[in-house]
Amino acid sequence: MPARYVLKRLLLAVPTLVGVAVIVFVLLRVVPGDPVSMMIGPEATMADIERLRGFYGLDRPILDQFLIYLGNAAAGDFGVSISFKQDVTALILTHLPPTLELVAFAIAVGVALGVALGCAAVYWRGRWPEMAVDGLNGIAVAIPDFLWALLLILFFGVLIPALPVSGRIDPALAVDFATGFFLAESVLRGNGEAVATLLRHLLLPGLALALPLTAVVARVLKTSLIEAMAQDYILLARVKGFGRARTLLRHALPNALIPTVTLSGVQFMFLTGGTVLIELIFSYPGIGNLAVSAVINRDLPLIQGITLTFAVLFVLLNLLIDLTYTLMNPRVRHD
Repeated sequence: MPARYVLKRLLLAVPTLVGVAVIVFVLLRVVPGDPVSMMIGPEATMADIERLRGFYGLDRPILDQFLIYLGNAAAGDFGVSISFKQDVTALILTHLPPTLELVAFAIAVGVALGVALGCAAVYWRGRWPEMAVDGLNGIAVAIPDFLWALLLILFFGVLIPALPVSGRIDPALAVDFATGFFLAESVLRGNGEAVATLLRHLLLPGLALALPLTAVVARVLKTSLIEAMAQDYILLARVKGFGRARTLLRHALPNALIPTVTLSGVQFMFLTGGTVLIELIFSYPGIGNLAVSAVINRDLPLIQGITLTFAVLFVLLNLLIDLTYTLMNPRVRHD
């Protein structure tokens, strides 16, 4: 993949991000209600309200507000949160890592289970394991992730209270983390106790997100494997005396994984922006919970900052998916 292509994609992303900023900025301004009136007490005077509006720049013309906001956003400054009274960038950097770890955990579990089920369905094609896998896939994809969350809480939190159902880490665990990526940092430090605690808290919300993904991955991989097993190179491998398992795993699976990898990347983008309900159900301190608070309080700087952060993240993830797909499939070429 030439560096020119990467640079071209990044430059093309600029109008997209500006467009997102324009849409969000305009929509938030036409919604009824004054955020300053919502955050200030009833005993406040008009002078207090006007002073606060001036502090947040809401007394300026709309065009001036947008140009100032766009310039500050380009420098990574999203202003001060109206409801939290904190720097928006700092809030986002605090709440984004938990969500990224949750989504990465869900993707890892979902892909691992999906690959295992897809391979099992093809290996025992036409027999009862394939029908069992298809039945499980149907159940997993028919139940939405928030309902899986409630079922998991009911089973593992109420009937068999074996796993924590809220929070991100045991409050009694005293660990001084240097970054927001607690799990990755604990693994690098070799802190087994912190890793175990973090995984216990990740397991239920991660499974709730992973189970529907497992069904999708298994179905896509099964279709790709069936097509791969019908190719000439598979017939040649069988003629050479390779067993069915070796042919499936060593020869068919690497080629069949290409669409699965692409699907996983796309799902990572969707899950990152779709963890709101899961984070609310499990009281998980991620960007989804922060977004809900921002919307409820009509926190304009925070909503704009979160939206632009997601837009930048999606652009970068989309570029990473393209790069990964090209590396795995040399036949793909970009001008």
